[in-house]
Amino acid sequence: MPHHASGSGGLSVEVILALPFALALILYGGGVVFHRRRGSTWPWYRSLFWVLGVGAAAAGFVGPLAVAAHGDFVAHMGAHLLVGMAAPLLLVLASPVTLALRTLHVVPARRLARILSSWPARVATAPVVAAVVNVGGMWLLYATPLYDAMREDVLLHLVVMAHFLLAGYVFTVAIIPIDPAPHRAGFPLRIAVLVLALAAHGILAKTIYARPPAGVATPEAQAGAMLMYYAGDVIDAVIIAVLCAQWYRHGSFGIRRSAAAVPRHTARG
Repeated sequence: MPHHASGSGGLSVEVILALPFALALILYGGGVVFHRRRGSTWPWYRSLFWVLGVGAAAAGFVGPLAVAAHGDFVAHMGAHLLVGMAAPLLLVLASPVTLALRTLHVVPARRLARILSSWPARVATAPVVAAVVNVGGMWLLYATPLYDAMREDVLLHLVVMAHFLLAGYVFTVAIIPIDPAPHRAGFPLRIAVLVLALAAHGILAKTIYARPPAGVATPEAQAGAMLMYYAGDVIDAVIIAVLCAQWYRHGSFGIRRSAAAVPRHTARG
């Protein structure tokens, strides 16, 4: 069931659904402009990541793919990958929190910092919690009648897609924090959680391939499962590369700091 109808009413629904994404682009762009007016620079690739990330997220809510996702499982899986995996990765790489902290005035910036350091934020971004919410939500959708119900209920469909986006973003932040993060777990824990999450994601794809969700034909489910498995691997590979780069930089910084702390002794002949 598509979430827009013919006529002006349908157009209004599309516009309403597109508004949050348009606002996200405007706010980020305004932050970049204000940042530059202060004489500071902002990396162009961060802005590009934001535009691509917002576009990937919007594709799951408005447009042809979003409409097709209501009745076609392969289209649904494509929307799921864009909204739940690609968009969160791109949005995290855009460093929106850093931009906000550098752009906002002192009082709003301090309020944002307090929110980031609050205990709910720390719990939500703990790697184990973030992984359970993210991957667990996928299992709940495809291993229960929830997917069949989502296809018939427009509001439920939007809620599920919003969950994919938010849970995917928080999980990505927990694994590869680029902005100031309320919970920066050690690299061994983050790697362990990522490996387990990737395994659970791969097992789910194979489960869908073998046992399609209710109301989905076997060939369609198998095509969607293959898309989930292989396209998901590409996005996961980028996350792994970023995590490894962060670990390398962290190790290099630790070595340089340790070397700087060693006193230099002048040999006397």
